[in-house]
Amino acid sequence: MLTQKIIVYSDYVCPFCLLAEEVLAEATEGLDVDIQWRPFELRPAPVPTLKVEDPYLPKVWREAVYPMAEKLGVPIKLPNISPQPRTDKAFEVFAMAEDHGVGHAYSMTTLKAFFQQERDIGDPNVLADIADSVGLERQAVLEALEQGDYRERHQAALRHAVDEARIQSVPTLIIDGETIQGVPDPAALKHFLTERA
Repeated sequence: MLTQKIIVYSDYVCPFCLLAEEVLAEATEGLDVDIQWRPFELRPAPVPTLKVEDPYLPKVWREAVYPMAEKLGVPIKLPNISPQPRTDKAFEVFAMAEDHGVGHAYSMTTLKAFFQQERDIGDPNVLADIADSVGLERQAVLEALEQGDYRERHQAALRHAVDEARIQSVPTLIIDGETIQGVPDPAALKHFLTERA
């Protein structure tokens, strides 16, 4: 039986990415899968990031995020951090985490830090704490960020997402060449994966 490869394009300020990960964890339980996270910044510099006090965010959360989270049983809240942080530095640390085999753990911890603990994931010290919690060396993370050790690698990953993979929204899952946009239904995803197993 072949391992199924699942590529997940996500951004750490996208609440649907946390919800999709919970669905993915449930749907892939007991299956032979290789989940690979890939960065996609929704608002790369110099695009302004969203503000909590503008009507857009509370409306999307009220109408879409909270109802879906409740249905899936995932604790989540709109972080009171305004404007929302950029995620380029968080993704630079992700590249470092990937090199140490903890990319998935780092991504999950970062999503939860923002959406469950209201931590500012644009702050290098917060990112260093998150990285430390999944086994990276805190000081090494801060130095890598300061020196931009992973900056070009992150930019290359972004270019790939936009120019080659043609990603336009997150979460986007690519399973053996099939593309699923948005948060999939858990039962439908489980069925889809089991049929292909």
